[in-house]
Amino acid sequence: MPEQRIMKLPGRKRRNKKIDFRAMHETERLLRGLGLHTVCVQARCPNISECFNRKTATFLILGDICTRRCGFCGVRHGMPGPVDPYEPGRVVEAAARMGLRHLVATSVTRDDLDDGGAGMFAELIRRLREHDSSLKVEVLVPDFRGDESAAATVALAGPDIFGHNIETVPSLYPAKKGGDYNRSLAVLSCAKACAPGLRTKSGLLLGLGETEAEVVAVFHDLRSVGCDYLSIGQYLQPGRLNLPVREYVSPEAFERYKIKAHEAGFFHVESGAYVRSSYLAERYEQRS
Repeated sequence: MPEQRIMKLPGRKRRNKKIDFRAMHETERLLRGLGLHTVCVQARCPNISECFNRKTATFLILGDICTRRCGFCGVRHGMPGPVDPYEPGRVVEAAARMGLRHLVATSVTRDDLDDGGAGMFAELIRRLREHDSSLKVEVLVPDFRGDESAAATVALAGPDIFGHNIETVPSLYPAKKGGDYNRSLAVLSCAKACAPGLRTKSGLLLGLGETEAEVVAVFHDLRSVGCDYLSIGQYLQPGRLNLPVREYVSPEAFERYKIKAHEAGFFHVESGAYVRSSYLAERYEQRS
């Protein structure tokens, strides 16, 4: 039998989960062998052990170096290298070998590219559809510097879910370097306008100093642009140079936010300390 232990995850207290370390390391080796990056590793996600154990991961395309330096993000920043045209093929290979039924792909922000990387997202979606037309494909895109044609390129490529994270409330947007709150709303609005049947999704991290009234106002702003799905999680400082945690949100507050988000009209909401936008992503389509 594979070795199993109880994994103690960092941060707030949570229900212990049995982790099959053999399965987890198999996923690590597969991804490393294909030369693929994941947001699980690069952003130091607290759910990495659980997700790798379940043989799933969130693929990080367009390299592992971001052109922005957001205060809450653990991904490396600087000047990225050239785009790898063979990357989509390797993601397809990983999807096949992992037996994925729901694949999530995101990217670093590439302000150095004319289209912000939209063409690579579209190519990946096309290649995945050719591989398996029944595979659910979810993308989590940057803001493309407000370029609506880039957002449209991705939306019209036909993902099942088009995601863009609002991240935080407007008053705290200085933490999202190079970001703009209204621009982020516009990305989601553009995707829905281009492909009206497309499900759109966004995510919030709490504990950066926001108020409850500000959070609820964001719910309504997201619904005003037709956002269908929402994830709400606790910000956990990924490194000593990142912004400090201002508050650990209680389980009761997360449940209250979930209720308020449903009241605002979201089709599906995940809310809890360890929730991230791609964590248990398959649930959104199953429960909407």
